[in-house]
Amino acid sequence: MSLAPDLIHLVITVAFSFLVGMELKTYRQQYHAQKGNIYFGTARTYTFIGLLGYIFYKIDTVHLMLYLAVLIVLSLLFLVLYMKKVEEGRSSILPFVVMLSVYAFGPMTERFPLWMPSLLFVLIIFLLNAKPSLQRLSGGINTHELETLGKMVLLSAVILPLLPRTNVIPYLPISPFKLWLAVVVISGISYGGYLVQKYFFPSKGYFLTGIFGGTYSSTATTVVLARKAKNTGNRAVITAGIIAATSMMYIRLVIVALVFNVQIARALALPFFGLALAGLIIAAFYLRLKKESSVKPDFVDKNPLELGTAFLFAFLFALMMFLTDFVMQHYGNNGLRVLSFAVGFTDIDPFVLSLLTGKYSVADTQLVSAIMIAAGSNNILKSAYALWFGGLKGGMHPALWIALLGVVTIGVGFWI
Repeated sequence: MSLAPDLIHLVITVAFSFLVGMELKTYRQQYHAQKGNIYFGTARTYTFIGLLGYIFYKIDTVHLMLYLAVLIVLSLLFLVLYMKKVEEGRSSILPFVVMLSVYAFGPMTERFPLWMPSLLFVLIIFLLNAKPSLQRLSGGINTHELETLGKMVLLSAVILPLLPRTNVIPYLPISPFKLWLAVVVISGISYGGYLVQKYFFPSKGYFLTGIFGGTYSSTATTVVLARKAKNTGNRAVITAGIIAATSMMYIRLVIVALVFNVQIARALALPFFGLALAGLIIAAFYLRLKKESSVKPDFVDKNPLELGTAFLFAFLFALMMFLTDFVMQHYGNNGLRVLSFAVGFTDIDPFVLSLLTGKYSVADTQLVSAIMIAAGSNNILKSAYALWFGGLKGGMHPALWIALLGVVTIGVGFWI
């Protein structure tokens, strides 16, 4: 015999409300155990609140008059308690917020699938237990980064849908929507690697600095680590980090290609993953030569999601698309290869995206070849940076290996 749905919903509501009340009691004992504190209810109180929310919702599911009336009464009761708490120098409304969440369990179990109230329950439990972690995280977050992220979300969620989806810019074979979408995607990938490195692995060693730094800027990571190698001597672990940053560049380019052009991503996957694996093997060899010291590594503390950077990237993206289209029309495949090699000594992301998103009258193999040549010449640039900023003792080894990877990449690009 199957149970009635109303009974199941009632049991779920009561169970979740009771467990939240117990968790809130534990939270009070752990963080607010001072004697004399006045609290808003116990586990039983929150259980009754959840039960009342379910009952009064079921009585009138159309106008919700009783449900709203009880909610107002509960809010007034909390207001009386809150005024007393303010007199004691306390101003937290966390118990009231938890009460509102518990009061919503009943309607949620009726109106939504089980995963919705279950998710709310899990989030309440998680947030109550995550107070120390959240305090440490909020203390280490740069408010300027949050402002930048907010602006980027505004441009992505509000401006992006409003942009024309047709080609309205003269001499550019791409719509404004796709152009800005490319900026959003590449910025998102870069920002993800930046956040992981800064807030999850801020001081975990030079090798991890190279790994995560390479996900958003292998060039900047190379410069920072090379400078460190020059100041501290020829450190094998720094060499490993520099090589790892270049290895991550290959993986990053495959991911970017996968977002915009699956066919090209498939063609790039084998050579680029092979080169990335070779680089990581070389890095692992250097990593075994010497253990990491206790010296704190420098962090590449440059937010890749700055709006100025995003607009500059959009401009370079449009410029590279114009140049690519011009070179293809007048100089063909040989001209494209020369352009690819030259572009590698700058920021290759705009050029790569122009190849992935543009509509050109060339085969995919030529586009794959151009991307590989650009990546290879960019490695030569990083090799020069490693040697320049690291000196002969600090930068010779990573410069040689990165240059070798670059030459191999260019060779495979010309061979395709």
